[in-house]
Amino acid sequence: MAPQTKDMRRPDLIVPYQEPAGAGDKPELSSTLASTMPMAAMFTRNKFIGWAAVVFSIQSYLGESEDAKKASSTPGYFSILMSIMALGVTYLPLFLPPAPGMRGSSTEAPAPVPPQ
Repeated sequence: MAPQTKDMRRPDLIVPYQEPAGAGDKPELSSTLASTMPMAAMFTRNKFIGWAAVVFSIQSYLGESEDAKKASSTPGYFSILMSIMALGVTYLPLFLPPAPGMRGSSTEAPAPVPPQ
């Protein structure tokens, strides 16, 4: 049988639990998507990513809270303008087609020289 020990805890020293305050500078996933998808649309020239960027940026602008507006360094409509510009870049070849001799990139190997 184990010997009984005296409880050394004192009720006057008990500190109640307080939940820590949340960090206010956590970026939301929707605002992150709204700012990175226009860049992905411009790099890949993918029209579907461009349209998704417009939808996500409008959605994140409309769902912005007052705290997010105060903490943000750029206004919310900036992401909408950026996504519309990215969508314009994806449709740019329809309005300004590339020159006929400018097909492909300039990084391929030069044409072979015929022997003389």
